[in-house]
Amino acid sequence: MLKYSLLKNVIGASTKFSYVQLRGIHSRTRTAMECIAKGVSAMREVDRVIDYCELKDKRLIPLLRGAKENFELALEAENSNTHARYMLAKLHLKYHVPGACKAVGAALLVEAAEMGNPDALYELGSRLRVENDYVQSAQQAFYYIEKAVEQLHPGALYLLGAVYLTGDCVQQDIGSAMWCFHRASQKGHAGAAIAYGSLLLQGYEVPESVTKFNVKKRSKQTKMNHVGVTKNHVKKAKEQFQIAATAGCDLGLRWLSRLEEEEKRLLLSEE
Repeated sequence: MLKYSLLKNVIGASTKFSYVQLRGIHSRTRTAMECIAKGVSAMREVDRVIDYCELKDKRLIPLLRGAKENFELALEAENSNTHARYMLAKLHLKYHVPGACKAVGAALLVEAAEMGNPDALYELGSRLRVENDYVQSAQQAFYYIEKAVEQLHPGALYLLGAVYLTGDCVQQDIGSAMWCFHRASQKGHAGAAIAYGSLLLQGYEVPESVTKFNVKKRSKQTKMNHVGVTKNHVKKAKEQFQIAATAGCDLGLRWLSRLEEEEKRLLLSEE
């Protein structure tokens, strides 16, 4: 009886401790998310007005300082928060915030990327693609972009699609390029929608074999056949251009207008 009572007390204390611990973790996460929301709101306000003033305008300093402090508070509350780490890196690298340091921003960006943040992976991969005579970083950039693609980051999908389309650093693969453009356009990426629609109008079609894209292992290059432009191609291309137009891309509107004019011309010629 005494043994049962002691065991019951131990289990009860352990359960209570676990509950308190989980509650503390949840509280820190909530605090971090609140700070991030405040910081992002301040950065959006800066982005809204920055085109109409000087980069070092004193009126922007309170907003930038507030965003920086909130992201730092978010990291203090939850050090493993990759979004706060990425946003703080972005502040150091792209904005004239008081106390900004490029080296600190670069370190934070690498940390966020290594922790798996898709935005940080894409940003780091894009920065490493910049030509440098002293550093051979093309393959390393491709590695980070692939990691972002695994998490279906629209910008990374578009960039990798362009890499496969042009054959830059890899063997040219139109099938994989179209898969990337298609998935990015599904997430509302205007550039990917334009690229995908343009390839459709050239007569290319995503083959049925490209049902799952694996950026790590590919058995062989997907063969693409130029089957010619059909009504189905035009219909799918119009859907892609509509996605781009909805995202605010003027090129999407131009493509839609051009297709409508071409359809009217064909109807008149048939009559």
